[in-house]
Amino acid sequence: MRLTPKSATLIVLALLVAITPFFFPSGYYYRVGALLFVNGIAVTGIVILTGYAGQISLGHAGFAGIGAYACALAPVHWGLHPALAAVLGAAISAVLAYLVGRPILRLKGYYLGVATLGFGILVSMVLNNERQLTHGPDGIEVADLGLREVLKGWGLNLSNGEFWYFFCGLCLIIGAWLALNLHNSPSGRALRALHGSEVAARTVGVDVARYKLQAFVISAIYASAAGSLLALQNKFITPDVAGFMHSVEMVTMAVLGGVGSVLGAIFGAGILTLLPQVLTVFAEYEQMVLGLVMLLVMIFLREGLLPSILKKFWGKDE
Repeated sequence: MRLTPKSATLIVLALLVAITPFFFPSGYYYRVGALLFVNGIAVTGIVILTGYAGQISLGHAGFAGIGAYACALAPVHWGLHPALAAVLGAAISAVLAYLVGRPILRLKGYYLGVATLGFGILVSMVLNNERQLTHGPDGIEVADLGLREVLKGWGLNLSNGEFWYFFCGLCLIIGAWLALNLHNSPSGRALRALHGSEVAARTVGVDVARYKLQAFVISAIYASAAGSLLALQNKFITPDVAGFMHSVEMVTMAVLGGVGSVLGAIFGAGILTLLPQVLTVFAEYEQMVLGLVMLLVMIFLREGLLPSILKKFWGKDE
């Protein structure tokens, strides 16, 4: 039986989550794996916005910051469970994306990039300067999710690293499944049509403004979910989560692996998450080597690492 790209992607991700721990030399790698999965969730949202709809955002870390700080502040000030706080953060991000996206998505090219960058900078400034609420650059503690204790009561005793590894892995699989379903839906086809040509898409009846806004809102929810997971597993968060460099990292991960492919973007997230761990042996040359790798990929593998590799060896995309 021939697997569809959607089934193949989900099977690969499930096997990655299930089998990789057998090769971990220490518990530290559960932490690295969980971070990889969180980054994978964030870049899956970038795939929907950039890979499907052809729009660029340089301020998506702002939505990650909203999700993270919702988990920190809502339990303290409103008594919400951290899981409900994460849902609240996603809802706030969706509303803000809708309100911000309506005017700025009329822009194109680098104008759109600069406008989204301004949003991200604004969120970062608020988180840094509202010290009474967010504790400013010092950061703030985040309440425990409590799910590990529930699982322990059911007889499943996982360490903190193991729990967050498998929980974030499950969230990544769900996020990838939703994104792949969107890709094959009428809405996904409309998004890909306007990516190819907004004028051509409009002539065949695609509501360009509506679908661009839809992609922006969905990708903001992904970024918020990633920020919430990062805050909950670390139990501490700083405004760096909403910083400009975090936005650049998201876009770079997606483009490096292949922004038109869910599995490719997650592969890119894995490369940029794991490479700094490997390059620690180079000490002060780490950033230079990382930059060189990215430069070579952009020059010789323009579709991204994974799609280019698949085309070379199998003659097809993901």
